[in-house]
Amino acid sequence: MSDQPQGELVCNANEIQVKQALRILIDDYPVAIVKDSMGQIHAIGDTCSHADISLSEGEIEGCAIECWGHGSQFDLRSGQPLQLPAYDPVPVFAVSLDGDDVYVDVTNVVNGASVQNY
Repeated sequence: MSDQPQGELVCNANEIQVKQALRILIDDYPVAIVKDSMGQIHAIGDTCSHADISLSEGEIEGCAIECWGHGSQFDLRSGQPLQLPAYDPVPVFAVSLDGDDVYVDVTNVVNGASVQNY
C-alpha cells in the first residue's frame, strides 16, 4: 500500500516561482500557495486576519508574506503576525508533495488557527 498525499491536488510546484503566491480555492475556501525565498512551499489562509484582503497579492520576503492593504506581515510557517495592525494568526495548512504535485489538506490546520467559513 503506497502513501497517498493527503488533501487536494492544487498545482505543480513549477507553476509557482520563488517569492510568488498563487491563490486557489478549495471547496470555496481561499488558500494562498506560497513559495518562500528559499523555495519552500507553504499553504495559508488567503485572507488577512486584519481585513478582508487577499494575502496572495502581497510581497514575500524570507519566510513572510506582507498584506498589501495595511502592511501586516505573517510568518508562512506559523501563521503568526509579525507586523501590526494584524494580531490574529492566519491558518497554516498541511502541504505534501508527490514529485512536483502539490497537495494541500485544509482539514489539517497545523497551527491551530481558526478557519472561518469552512
